[in-house]
Amino acid sequence: MLNHIIILATVWAIPVIVAVTFHEAAHGYVAHLLGDDTAWRLGRVTFNPLKHIDPVGTILMPGILLLLQAPFLFGYAKPVPVRFRMLRHPRRDTVLVAGAGPAMNIALAIVAALAFHLVGYLPATGAQWLASNLRNALILNVVLALFNLFPIPPLDGGRILTALLPRAVATPFARIEPYGILILLAILIILPMLGDQLGVDLDAVGHVLLFGVASVMEAILRITGNR
Repeated sequence: MLNHIIILATVWAIPVIVAVTFHEAAHGYVAHLLGDDTAWRLGRVTFNPLKHIDPVGTILMPGILLLLQAPFLFGYAKPVPVRFRMLRHPRRDTVLVAGAGPAMNIALAIVAALAFHLVGYLPATGAQWLASNLRNALILNVVLALFNLFPIPPLDGGRILTALLPRAVATPFARIEPYGILILLAILIILPMLGDQLGVDLDAVGHVLLFGVASVMEAILRITGNR
């Protein structure tokens, strides 16, 4: 039983830690390239997970989801500090910095899918463990990428949209950032629960997210020769 729990923890913990660590490091690295060295000076442009781990988002939340036997895990790391006004071209570079995290996760998902081709060269036990890790890495990275592209600040998609909107609209839109997580909880959790009580499907965003995840995963599996 203990061995099963340990194996189950590793096949989820490793993909979660790698996904969130590389996501945040990508933000910091691109910001450094484009003129803001805040994350660089603070030692956050690194693949060392200890620099990025958030006790709640990286450990507690995935652990609870694992204990609840959720269909997949989700987590987040400490956000990399970026001073967007320090970027050489603030509006354009904000899009690039914000997009770097999701782009890194898609790249990691592709690497995981490519690595599926190595599974057959391992002994049965090792092959099963690696296959589980790679499957979870593929799912987690695609989920993390698409979830972060949701167009509500402080998510990456919200920052991208803020940078693309005309200033007259971008400024009031950016002011919802302190309430962004509450808005997301309402859309993704409270509305579906209310819909269940009313007998109405109010989980349109959840359906779109799941469809997007399935579509992107299918595309990745096809281009990497797994279909």
